[in-house]
Amino acid sequence: MLETFEQYTARLLSYSAGQDPRAVLSTTGDRLRGLIEGRTREELSRADGPARWSVAQILAHLADAEIVAAWRFRSILAQDAVAVQPYDQDVWADAFKYAEVDPADSLRVFDVNRKATLALVQRVDPARHNHHGMHAERGRESIQHLLHLYAGHDLNHLTQVERLLTGSD
Repeated sequence: MLETFEQYTARLLSYSAGQDPRAVLSTTGDRLRGLIEGRTREELSRADGPARWSVAQILAHLADAEIVAAWRFRSILAQDAVAVQPYDQDVWADAFKYAEVDPADSLRVFDVNRKATLALVQRVDPARHNHHGMHAERGRESIQHLLHLYAGHDLNHLTQVERLLTGSD
């Protein structure tokens, strides 16, 4: 059964609850690098089933999600109450052929965008942190909310990558 937008948001926020989201966000790239270091392309391409993503596909998703995040943070920081467009991650995975993307390339794209976004959030006038966007599906999302949401998103996918690489449940 698919999650509602509310359930999805609650689940991701539960992963980052009680943690400093910027600390999570700033360490994800290194944690991913440590997990995939020394792994073969074959290991990174294995999935749990036909409808499940491999580590390589998760990394491609994280790279694209970070591009989306970069745009969302910039849009909201620049203009309060701006409309925020959703996207379908499964459509992107198919259209952009995530299974064919080099995992190292995905991690580089993720890293450069993540570092730039965190630097931007740190650099802007703190008053802009009170801005929010209006997500077409999830409603009002503040900068602080998005920091926690993306931290939870990272933690969710880090757990998936660890499980896929260790074979544990």
